[in-house]
Formats: sequence, C-alpha cells, structure tokens
Amino acid sequence: MPELLVELKAPNGRKYKQPIGLFINNEFVQSSSEAKITSISPTDESEIVAVYAASSHDVDKAVIAARAAFKDPSWRDMSSTDRGNMMIKLASLVEAHSETLATIETWDNGKPYQVALNEDVAEVAGTLRYYGGYADKIHGQVINTSPDKFAYTLREPLGVCGQIIPWNYPLAMGAWKLGPALACGNTVVLKAAEQTPLSILYFAQLIKEAGFPPGVINILNGHGKEAGAAIASHAGIDKIAFTGSTATGRQIMKMASVNLKNITLETGGKSPLIVFADADLDQAVKWSHIGIMSNMGQICTATSRILVEESIYDKFVSLFKEQVKSVSKVGDPFSDETFQGPQVTKAQYDKVLSYIESGKSEGATLAMGGEAHKDLNGKGFFIAPTVFTNVKDNMKIYREEVFGPFVVIASFNSETEAVERANDTTYGLGSAVFTENLTKAHRVARAIEAGMVWINSSNDSDYRIPFGGVKQSGIGRELGEEGLKAYTNAKAVHVNLGTRL
Repeated sequence: MPELLVELKAPNGRKYKQPIGLFINNEFVQSSSEAKITSISPTDESEIVAVYAASSHDVDKAVIAARAAFKDPSWRDMSSTDRGNMMIKLASLVEAHSETLATIETWDNGKPYQVALNEDVAEVAGTLRYYGGYADKIHGQVINTSPDKFAYTLREPLGVCGQIIPWNYPLAMGAWKLGPALACGNTVVLKAAEQTPLSILYFAQLIKEAGFPPGVINILNGHGKEAGAAIASHAGIDKIAFTGSTATGRQIMKMASVNLKNITLETGGKSPLIVFADADLDQAVKWSHIGIMSNMGQICTATSRILVEESIYDKFVSLFKEQVKSVSKVGDPFSDETFQGPQVTKAQYDKVLSYIESGKSEGATLAMGGEAHKDLNGKGFFIAPTVFTNVKDNMKIYREEVFGPFVVIASFNSETEAVERANDTTYGLGSAVFTENLTKAHRVARAIEAGMVWINSSNDSDYRIPFGGVKQSGIGRELGEEGLKAYTNAKAVHVNLGTRL
C-alpha cells in the first residue's frame, strides 16, 4: 500500500503531514489509475508534492459511498441538532488547526499568510458554525386552505451533491458549499481545484475526527476535464454547485442536464465601482484599492472597473496610485509586510501579462505597473499592480475578466451615464457605489444590474448575507439563509379531512 501521508516542511518552518490520496468513505485511497497531479508553489515555482488524481471510476466510487451514506440511518436518522453540533465541532477543529491550514493555503495558493489565517480560515470556521446553528431550524410550514384539508410542507435534503471549488479561495469556497449542504442533511462529493488541492485534503482529516459517518463527505483531487466532468454528468448526483469561470459554468450546465440536476453556479464578473463627486474621496480610494488589489486581484467580485465622476477623476487617479504604492507591497507571502503574493499559476500569470499587452495595444494609458515582478532569484509568478486610465468601453481590458492585480479607471459625467456604463456588461456579480448622498446611493443600487451592491465599501462580503450574481455571473445564491434553499426540496403533503366522493 503506498504512503498516503507525506511529511512536509513549509517555508515558514511549520512541519505537518500532508494527505495525498482521495478521501472516500472517511479514508484516504490512491486513485484507480495511480495518476498524480504535482502541486507547484507559485512563490518560487518549486514542486511541493504530488497528489493522486481521480478518474471517472474514482468518481463512481465516491458517488456510491455518498449515496450509501445518504440512505444509512447513521446520517439519515441523526437528529438535526446532533448534525449541527457535529458541524460546530468541525468548526472548532478548523480553529485548532488554523495555523497549519493557513500555512498550506499560503504555500499552495500564494496568498499572504496573515490573510489566509485571519480572514480565510476564520471564515471557514465561521461559515461551518453558522450553518451548524441552522441545522435544527430548517422546517416546513402548515398551509391553511379549508376545514376539509390539512396541508403542510417538509424541507427535505436533495441527496448526493457534487461540489466543484475554485483555486482562489480553496478552503473558504469549500466551507461555503459544505455548510448548507450538510446542514440540510445531504451528502457530498467535492472536487478540489487541481491547482490548489492541498489545504482541502488536510481539512478532510478533520471531517473524520469531527465524527461524520463514512461517505457523508468525500473529497477528490482531479483534473476538471476528467473528474469535474464526471461529477457534473453523473446520473447518481442530484445537485451540482460550481464556482469558476463563466465558460466552464456553461459546460457544467450542459453536462448537468443529463438528469436535470439542481444547479448552483457562481461564475465570472467584471464588477463596476462608481465614485461620485460627493463621495468621501479618501474612503473611496482605500476601498477601491481593496476591491481590486486584495487576493492578488483573484476575486470573482473584484471591482475591476472603476468609474469616476469627471470633476474628480484626475484627483482620484493620483490618490489611487499613491495608495497602491504605499500599501500594495509585493513579495514573499509568508512575510507579515506583504500585501500581494504571486498569481496562483504560470498560466494565470501569463494571462494577466497578455491583458497588459492588450491594453497597451488598444491605446489605453498605462498609469502604473504593467510588468512582471520577480524576486531576487528571478522566480515566482508575481505581477506589479497595474492601473490603466483613459480606457474606452469597447476595449478588451474594460470588458473581459482579467483576474489579477489589474484595474481600469474611466470617467463619467452624469448618474445616468454611470449606471448605463456599469450595466453594459454580460456579467452581474458585484458592484459598488460611493456617495454621501443616501438617496442617490439607494437609487443607483436599485438601478445596477448585479446580485450584490456595496455602498461606500467594496468586497466586504459576509457569510450571513446572500452571495451570487445575475446575467452570466451565475444562478442561485450561496451564504446566508438564502443559501439553504439550494440544498432542499419542498415536499407538499395533503391530508383529506372530510372531502368524500
């Protein structure tokens, strides 16, 4: 039997045992083909470790395990309170292992360690605890019709849920999907992103320790074109939840149609941020910076299109550049001084650089950045924070999602123009409005075509508040009470009390 736990020492000196197998039925196993995926550190381009990659045959095994667990009394008949307490115990275990989880996330993904620890891992624990508290508060209702009928509804779990998570927030996106699915009594087959499989595999160990029965949660590594496609098209899976690109989301929808799966998609975005002349300019600059430059710009809701009222445009651009220079320190993600680590992979690094060249060729003004940022050894997928001004609405860099530390800043002359240009996109995920005029803020918030609007902030999401988009940014909602709706069916029960034929 091959070794499925590998002892590693991270760049910050932390030693731990890294699982490399597929987590099926509460055990780590090798893949049927024995194929592996090598995880690369984006900071220095070195190999971290190779993990087993699932084939469609392995997906079958995981689905069978999940279906058996769904039907088994140990899960099916567990009281909702006990189920919730198990989730809360898992949240506590995440907190107990927070430093190791954050270390792995930083090493494998490239995000700053302090962000991984204090934001991402904290959000994982918070999300699981939040939905653990909801587990025994999911209920139907009695519906009054007539004295001859007693009618009520039950909220029932869907069954086996396939969940495909992205590489930008591996642990957090896992929690966003696992939380509501488990609270509602479903079982799960979750696929990690092939670029960042390590942290969620370590997390899998905690699932067994928390007491979840075998097969309730199964976690697979694997390539999207094989394992992801097998999950999306599997007739034994009742629901698919996916976070990733819009192009992949379209393919997921097609494959899920084989058995008309319940579907939740959270896909791409090109979110606008509107700054009116009456805004608190200092706050608008700081939040605008956070909205696009945090997490290396690798955020689906990143407010990557900044629209500034003409009368303050030059001043805003000047202050924004100063904010980038003073805050966006690029470097070693394990350093506490670092704000921006590397892009997650060479492919993503190359993609961002290609958009920089596109912006130059289309005639936009490169106001700052626009080049690779290498460390002393010339290694790592680092890119200098990049700002383009004098951008036209038909330019590629204005219309397409870049997913990097890359922002375009344009001007507008009226509220009507700002809203029209904000809505001139195929996407509709996030948006932001900066103004001290409360009436204007609410008016614009209603007019913007997006699933979320931040007023005088950007990207300060919360697991208690629904998250999702419109248009080609997705279907359905995650987080908050709304997120539970995606993981239950409403069953109507009609009781005849007096109607006789």
